Amino acid sequence: MLLVLLILLAVFLYFQTKEDRNKLRSLLAPCVLILAGYAFSYDRKAIKWRTVISGIACQFILGIMCLRWDVGRKIFECIGNKVATFLSFSDEGSRFVFGNAVIDDGIFAFAILPVIFFFSFFISILHYWGVMQRIVMKLGWLIQQMLGTTVCESVISAANIFLGMSESPMLIRPYIKKLTSSELHSIMASGFATVSGSVLAGYLSFGASAAHLITSSVMAAPAALAFSKLYMPETEESQTTSKNIELEKSEDSSILDAASNGANNAIPIVAGIVANIVAFVAFMAFLNAVVNWLCFLVGLDDIDFEWIFSKLFFPLVWAMGVPYKDCNIVAKIVATKSIINEFVAYERLGEYIKSGDLDARSITITTFAICGFANPSSLGILIGTLSAMAPNRRYVITSVAMRAFVVGSIVCFVSASFAGLLLEEEEENRLYAKYLNAPQRKNITIAFLER
Repeated sequence: MLLVLLILLAVFLYFQTKEDRNKLRSLLAPCVLILAGYAFSYDRKAIKWRTVISGIACQFILGIMCLRWDVGRKIFECIGNKVATFLSFSDEGSRFVFGNAVIDDGIFAFAILPVIFFFSFFISILHYWGVMQRIVMKLGWLIQQMLGTTVCESVISAANIFLGMSESPMLIRPYIKKLTSSELHSIMASGFATVSGSVLAGYLSFGASAAHLITSSVMAAPAALAFSKLYMPETEESQTTSKNIELEKSEDSSILDAASNGANNAIPIVAGIVANIVAFVAFMAFLNAVVNWLCFLVGLDDIDFEWIFSKLFFPLVWAMGVPYKDCNIVAKIVATKSIINEFVAYERLGEYIKSGDLDARSITITTFAICGFANPSSLGILIGTLSAMAPNRRYVITSVAMRAFVVGSIVCFVSASFAGLLLEEEEENRLYAKYLNAPQRKNITIAFLER
């Protein structure tokens, strides 16, 4: 199987890069990151190469379908938009409780987090009806057959295409306490490697392409499992395979009871998210201030963690296929995403798009590279979310969190590399040229569709 895949890949790359062999540079990052995964694997002897190879192959094939085939891209974009629309109905409840001004200003605690109450409410009803159990078994079985992973981690990987890392674990809330360390690691890595449909509107307002954002999340689904099992293979006996998983029935007495309990169950999750995000963001601001002050004492100005990290990311962005002249800028954006968050990174990317400092190839690769929740505040959010659902597994969750954080970032970088290999320069140039010619529009996708 591996030999056949390598032959097909060689043939495809020959024709794909026939006019520009420089695109082959985008393969450097995936190769280096795969080798690093093997070198730093938790247990190299336990690696299941079927899962790793199948997952990365699926990531590449999905990239072809979504980047080179218009029909495939539009299908996934449509699904993502529908999910985002559904989640946006939580705004009505938020506006009633907090008022229009708070929601319109986009204050995180009031405009974003309340969606968890609504989603938990909805999932609890589906669980009461038995719908959630059937979804878990059917979708989990499908992905399990493709990659050889367990049901719960497979379902979460698929759900993270459209849902956030805080909402998707609710799909398997009753089973989190039974998961192995490797399964928890996979779930966290999947969350860090993707973004949710509920935050796409924010990224679009900065000039990101909706098609690229959806494509990145789709490609990350199998890749997150592949790299997760490469860096932390399964060494325990899973209790959640499709053959022996015990589907728990709802303990609620009625649909109203289920709805009420679903909303109430989200309270400790939201509280944990708020507590962790405040602490982590404040700590990162403190570290930046300390580094800036120390550098000032020795005569160096404007140097902080972000500047230092940008230099560390320079070789990586070059290996992803970014033109050398744009590597400094892209490295700064990737560093910003890694030590602050993706919202700030997309905002800065939007500024560079408008100023014309980056070419279309660099913009597309950057869009994929920062399309994930792998940042310090998200690390606290996910730890708080999973710990609230399974307090008895908190030690395991915190012990694998940092490794999952790194794997989530790696998945985004590999997707960006494949995008650099597969993208069509002329189409990307037309996309961003149309956006620049319509400065009154915030949504690059609308500007492109109305050409």
